[in-house]
Amino acid sequence: MAVKKEKKPQGRPSGAAAGGVQQEAKSARGLAARAAALRAAPAKVPKVSAGGRISAAPKTGKPGVYDESKIKTLSSLEHIRLRTGMYIGRLGDGSNPDDGIYVLLKEVIDNGVDEFIMGNGKLIEVLVKDGTVKVRDFGRGIPLGKLVECVSVINTGAKYNDDVFQFSVGLNGVGTKAVNALSSHFRVASIRNGEFAEAVFERGGLKSQRKGRLPASGDKRKNGVSSQADGTFVEFTPDREIFGDYEFNLEFIERRMLNYAYLNTGLTLSLNGKSYASKRGLYDLLTEETGDDCLYSMGYYKGEPSNRGSIEFAFTHTNNYGEEYFSFVNGQFTSDGGTHLSAYKEGFLKGVQSFFKKDYRSEDVREGTIAAVAVKLKNPVFESQTKNKLGNSDIRTWVVQEVREAVEDWFHKNSEAAKKLEQKIQANEKLRTELNVVKKEAREAAKKIALKIPKLKDCKYHLDDGEEGEASTIFITEGDSASGSMVSSRDVMTQAIFSLRGKVENVYGKKRTAIYKNEELYNMMMALGIENDVSGLRYARIVIATDADFDGFHIRNLLLTFFLSYFEELVTGGRVFILETPLFRVRSKKETRYCYNEKERDEAVAALGSQSEVTRFKGLGEISPKEFGQFIGGNMRLVPVSVNTLKAVPQVLTFYMGKNTPERRDYIMKNLVSDAG
Repeated sequence: MAVKKEKKPQGRPSGAAAGGVQQEAKSARGLAARAAALRAAPAKVPKVSAGGRISAAPKTGKPGVYDESKIKTLSSLEHIRLRTGMYIGRLGDGSNPDDGIYVLLKEVIDNGVDEFIMGNGKLIEVLVKDGTVKVRDFGRGIPLGKLVECVSVINTGAKYNDDVFQFSVGLNGVGTKAVNALSSHFRVASIRNGEFAEAVFERGGLKSQRKGRLPASGDKRKNGVSSQADGTFVEFTPDREIFGDYEFNLEFIERRMLNYAYLNTGLTLSLNGKSYASKRGLYDLLTEETGDDCLYSMGYYKGEPSNRGSIEFAFTHTNNYGEEYFSFVNGQFTSDGGTHLSAYKEGFLKGVQSFFKKDYRSEDVREGTIAAVAVKLKNPVFESQTKNKLGNSDIRTWVVQEVREAVEDWFHKNSEAAKKLEQKIQANEKLRTELNVVKKEAREAAKKIALKIPKLKDCKYHLDDGEEGEASTIFITEGDSASGSMVSSRDVMTQAIFSLRGKVENVYGKKRTAIYKNEELYNMMMALGIENDVSGLRYARIVIATDADFDGFHIRNLLLTFFLSYFEELVTGGRVFILETPLFRVRSKKETRYCYNEKERDEAVAALGSQSEVTRFKGLGEISPKEFGQFIGGNMRLVPVSVNTLKAVPQVLTFYMGKNTPERRDYIMKNLVSDAG
């Protein structure tokens, strides 16, 4: 889609809606300034007496008066900008796929997908460049007379009307308004029957609007679709006052494009000119994720739509440990699952038990499974505005029943697959029995060592402690010297530290029983709470903190091999991170800067002068506790560990952590870096 440079529109905004939005924007900017001032001001903490009682707050002139003048009413845009987390979850800088800038993008694309679901428009074009996003769909277009209200006034939209949208994700009338309020630049244009309307906003405030008729000539075509065809165009730049110095990661966006394509067969999405489409839906998704690592041919089912909704799922088993699920509701990826996923698991188990006429245990049936589940509902209820988890309890009976019948029927028609699944279940039963014996021995051995987990410095709050637990983090460090600085500078409420003796065992290709026989790995599993399974995880984040040298990188790879081999769900669930710490300290008499790479070091030397002192940190133990505190505090740099596709994991582990091969030797020789002058 060609995007022309925008001419400055003529005339001023008119109408009550435009004036109201402008007033809200002024209030929002004023409120943001006040909030910034409050954050900068030092907090006044009440004193605590020796007996533990809180004394009265110190007087600061006139005592505070709680009366009518203290009651404030925030406009909708003020509330979005002040309480951003309620609308888009986390902020972030774009280094995590759940960061807010991707939620803004999703909210805009969702509108185009909703149009497709209702039978309007088979193409959505997305352009991401220099921090600005442009999205063009070819649906019906927003009604021209309500364009401004639909993108700026909360609780305004057509998605409350089943005649217009039946299976929409965005039912709260908030999505595009949040994008508008949180963007330094927001432009929307709608085309209907040869006429257009356009509005330009700044941080939610209307700056200009215009309407008119498109010229009859110059109708260029792209991807077989007229550029003047009906539809909606949205352009926005996330506000750096809110999101800071962010950057879009195109790999994360590509993953979203693929998910949209898998969930909407017949829809084509274009990202910076590259097209994404799927003919077989979730079957294609699972094929892409598993490759040839399947015990039996892919199972697939797509139900007929009804008043309750519809369900589609694909499944198979692999030789991997654990379970892996991709779940969706009305096209929204529900990373935390919800009632639809739990109902699917229950239905799958009952279908297998009914087919084999045996009371198999759930863990034996599900070990090694990988599945994709998508439901469409008229009234989805999510547990937050970010829609990561479905809460509809009324769908359980229907989903369980339909999945049970579909699974049983599929295995009747695929007897060879049924035989291989039965062999897998029996192997899982045998492995579980062996593991129980080994786990019992490991627990007994651990009791003899100490009552507490060796090398663990625990924190107060854990993952199951509600809101406080969401910040819980465990750092896995390399040796006592590295952990020493962290222990002294950590937040004892939410940060725990587990110290390794050095390099852990390379567990690639070994049976699961081996990790329970290794004392250090078992202690680490106990510290994490996963000695039984990942459901016992005690921390929201697992952070690998090793030195930035060859030994540190080797330990990092050994730990990643451990997690990817036996606890893959922790990686795919976004729980595992790498800690970035500075490599250099550049210091002058007036200022000290910490640098994470050579480029930052050179910039710091240029800024502070050639006489500044440059220190190279060889290991974490060389950083003093006083310095280290700032690197694991609010500005902590974490790199999330993620995989593009699950099928790539065995190949990568085999190459790097398997037996020495000529291919790996050649790779090392070609990429060997020498320090020789």
